[in-house]
Amino acid sequence: MVLTNMSKNSNHSSEGASEEQYTYFGAERVEIQSKTQRVGEVFTSVAERYDLMNDLLSGGLHRRWKGDLVAWMAPGSERRSYLHVDLAGGTGDVAYRVQNVAGAAARSIVVDINEAMVRRGVRRLETEQLAEKVSFVVGDAEHIPLPDHSVDAVTIAFGIRNVTRIENALADIFRVLRFGGRFICLEFSHVSVPVLDHIYDAYSDRIIPLIGQTVTGNGQAYSYLVESIRNFPDQKTFAAMISAEGFDRVAWRDLSGGIAALHSGWRL
Repeated sequence: MVLTNMSKNSNHSSEGASEEQYTYFGAERVEIQSKTQRVGEVFTSVAERYDLMNDLLSGGLHRRWKGDLVAWMAPGSERRSYLHVDLAGGTGDVAYRVQNVAGAAARSIVVDINEAMVRRGVRRLETEQLAEKVSFVVGDAEHIPLPDHSVDAVTIAFGIRNVTRIENALADIFRVLRFGGRFICLEFSHVSVPVLDHIYDAYSDRIIPLIGQTVTGNGQAYSYLVESIRNFPDQKTFAAMISAEGFDRVAWRDLSGGIAALHSGWRL
C-alpha cells in the first residue's frame, strides 16, 4: 500500500496556457483552471459517504456494472505479471474486483486526484486483505505518474467526465499502456430506450439531489454530477474521441439501456 503525491510525468506541454480557455463544470461554462479545483471540492465534501451514495443512487446497479467491466477486461490468471491502473479510482472498488479474479502476480494501482478519497480508500484497504496487491497514489488522470509503456491495463469508472481535458487524459492513458495494452472506461451515458430516458431524467432531476442533500448534506454536489452526465458525449462521440488518440479496436457496450456504457480500446 502506498499513499503518495507523485510528480507529473507526461508529454503534454504548457504551451498556450496563457490563452483564455473554457470548459464546463456541469452546465456552467468556466475557465479551465478552475474546474479541477471545483471538482475536487465536490468529491472532498462527499468522500466519507461516497460508497454509500453509489449504492443508494444506483440501487446497487453500479456493482453489477463494475462486474461487467472486469468481465470484459478479463485480466486472467495465466500471466506471470500484470499491472493494472484504475484512474479516478476513489476507494478502490474496481481494483479490488480486478484483484479478486487476476493472477497471483497481478497488481493494481489506484490513482485519484482527490486526497480525501484516497485516504478513505487507504482506510478501506485495511479490511480488504489485499494490501500486498493494491496501492493508492494521489495523481492526475491527465498526467499519470507512471513511465511510458509500463501498464497492461487502464480502467476508469465514473471519472472521465470529471476530468478537465478528456483528450489529455486519453492521450496519457495511451502513453502509459504497453503495446497490446487495453483501456476500458465505465461511464454514465445516454439512454437509448424510449420512455426509460424520460423516467431517468425525472429521477436525476428530482431524486438524486434530494438523496445527496439528505445523506451527505450537499445536494448541490449531486446536482453538479447530474449536469456532468448530461454534458458528457454520447456513446458514438466518445468512441470517436478514443480512436482519435490512437487506440485501435474501439468498441462500446450499453448497460441498463444506456444509463451507463463501457468503452474499450487497445494500444496495438
